[in-house]
Amino acid sequence: MTGVLVTGGTGKTGSALVELLRGNGVPVRVASRHPSAGDPDAVRFDWDDPATHPAALRGVDRVFLVPPVHTVDPMPLVGPFLAEAQRLGVRRTVLLGSAIVLPNAPSALELAAQVRARPGWVVLRASGFMQNFLSPHPVGERIRRHGEIRTAAGDGRVGWIDARDIAAAASALLADPGAEPGDQRDYLLTGPKALSYRDAAAVITAGTGRPVRVVPIGTGEQAAHYRAAGLPAEFAADLAAVEDGIKAGREDQVSTTVLDLTGRPPRTFAEFVQDHATEWAHAGSSEC
Repeated sequence: MTGVLVTGGTGKTGSALVELLRGNGVPVRVASRHPSAGDPDAVRFDWDDPATHPAALRGVDRVFLVPPVHTVDPMPLVGPFLAEAQRLGVRRTVLLGSAIVLPNAPSALELAAQVRARPGWVVLRASGFMQNFLSPHPVGERIRRHGEIRTAAGDGRVGWIDARDIAAAASALLADPGAEPGDQRDYLLTGPKALSYRDAAAVITAGTGRPVRVVPIGTGEQAAHYRAAGLPAEFAADLAAVEDGIKAGREDQVSTTVLDLTGRPPRTFAEFVQDHATEWAHAGSSEC
């Protein structure tokens, strides 16, 4: 087949991308660790099992690449996959990267550089996901259970983006096999406005009627919360340290890329809250 392999095909961005591509008549192979038995185009794909990679790649000419999550060193797994994709003639890869770079994670920068070096391959550097404010993400789960956001980011702002807008941008780059992405190899994706956690809490409160407060904490305490939520210790520490950068203003940036690629502006945080208002329904729990 010619078509698009969507890794992470059942995730927040991947599932939205699959729906968009199929809606435009584009053949899609949905790759995940637990493929749907009811989807003839679903295929098992596991970053930790390289034997699943060639079958997922064979016959496709475009790839949406979601690297392994919860790791600061994706290259040992993704590097061989990229080499196999190139060997099998993949013409375009769109990497879901991040505008927010974890400390002590040069491997992620190396991965983005390798993708940009190949003609027709591009990197999407997405800002913080609005979906982080929903369960099961630790931030969203704490809002749902306790009505609060604990953060070390102070009043620093992030250009939060809806995963559906990331998918729309990726679809614009992947839907047409004959389209050329031009010379641009790197796209910064953000929502229409940068918001602090206090701003976001106020929008959730106004949109749902559920009061959400912000509790300032240190990065060490934040790392402990992430570890308690099940994240690996090294990843939890680096994820918490990102909030120092947010506090310093390093993530306070907004781009027009979603509009430029799709022809429509990205969703506002208020629109996101309206779409998901019921998901912050109160779930009482003992304080922790």
